[in-house]
Amino acid sequence: MKTVFQNLIKENTNNSSFIPALLVLITIPLSLAINNIALALFLLAVLLTFKKSNFKFQINLILPISLYFLMVVSYFWTIDKKSTLSGISTEIFLFLIPLAFLLAKDFSLTQRQKLISFFSYSIVILVSYFSIRALVRYYMLNDIRVFFYHGENEDDYGLVPKLLNAIHVSVFVAVAFFHFFAKEIKSKADYTISVVLFGFLLLLSSKNMVLAVIFLVLIYTFFFSKSAHKMRLRNLIVFGLLIAIVFSIGRIKQRFQVEFQTNTNKSLSTNVIEGIPAGVHYVSIKEAWTNETFTPNDYFNGTAFRVYQLRIFKELIVEENVFLTGFGLNASLLKIKEKAIQYNLYMGKDGNSGYQTKNFHNQYVQVFAELGIFGFVLLIIMLIINIKNAFKSKDFVHFVFAFLMISLFLTESFLWRQRGVVFFTLLYCLFNSGIVLNNSRQEQKII
Repeated sequence: MKTVFQNLIKENTNNSSFIPALLVLITIPLSLAINNIALALFLLAVLLTFKKSNFKFQINLILPISLYFLMVVSYFWTIDKKSTLSGISTEIFLFLIPLAFLLAKDFSLTQRQKLISFFSYSIVILVSYFSIRALVRYYMLNDIRVFFYHGENEDDYGLVPKLLNAIHVSVFVAVAFFHFFAKEIKSKADYTISVVLFGFLLLLSSKNMVLAVIFLVLIYTFFFSKSAHKMRLRNLIVFGLLIAIVFSIGRIKQRFQVEFQTNTNKSLSTNVIEGIPAGVHYVSIKEAWTNETFTPNDYFNGTAFRVYQLRIFKELIVEENVFLTGFGLNASLLKIKEKAIQYNLYMGKDGNSGYQTKNFHNQYVQVFAELGIFGFVLLIIMLIINIKNAFKSKDFVHFVFAFLMISLFLTESFLWRQRGVVFFTLLYCLFNSGIVLNNSRQEQKII
């Protein structure tokens, strides 16, 4: 602890924004109030130590600020001014965090790596806490559900609280996992932590994240590890054969066919409605896209529901003529409810929520539906810059972050939640701003 403390003081002496930025990062999984306080301290530290020489125009940081200004401007055409005003407040981190990075002294490559390292260790502590919590609750309640996912309500069983969200925690754990897994020289502790984090990721039960992490593990093993550099062609062939074999195995092939062709209560993505009674009709992907109407007895699993949402998005864009502007930030829910009534979906009963309360569960669709084509293009450009710089820097954790965001945005409206927008914006700015990329290239030449 003494060494850690000295390290923190040293880095903060070199850059007075280091500890405040670290506080923002490690408090993301904690209560929103604590994270807000950490962000306020970060902004205060930046303003108090600002020097004119620190400021540099950086297009990478202007992009999220531009996206936020588009959100603000959408208030003038939104169909739900109250919801848009609330969303403007939630999304303000897209403005404040890049602004802080524009005004602050640039983080060096070493400082960036240390920020990710401290964050990863904080996730280890978080995982340890919830693992011990689950063991204690299992001893008290004798219910296996305490080891998996999150409960339907805050008081329900689950590995993590619903407010924290198992899918969001999966993203944090995945980034921390690859910090330890992708080290060139690993200690026994690194191997142990990697196993623990991967096990916790499996318990969180986010299929999308588990598949993404397994894929990234294969990518690292075949293309980024030390041994991979020696036999690139062989690894490329083996990797291709491995993927082909996996998708040719009878049971796995059948699993994907069932997912896309028939009725099933299984899903590649997380279910959106909990506590479905026995005897309901499970809607297939084909039915979700083509049925002219449904019944309240029809149940959508996670994947089928996202296909249905994509379908109504397509219809709304055409019917409402909002290709350029969208409906306004956070305003699409009104139209989702109208479509739920039109298609006779389950609307909830006895305190259980219905499908009309769920957003698009797809960040790309969510942005397009609410901010139009311009918001969608801004988001895509940010993701392209992020993945492009990840390849340039040859930092695998950066590549992991970029890939996970692209994947996660297919099944979650991640940026429409405070933890999501803070996590994405902070790491986006950290990986794509200042002299970090220049440092990365220079240090690689030296090595």
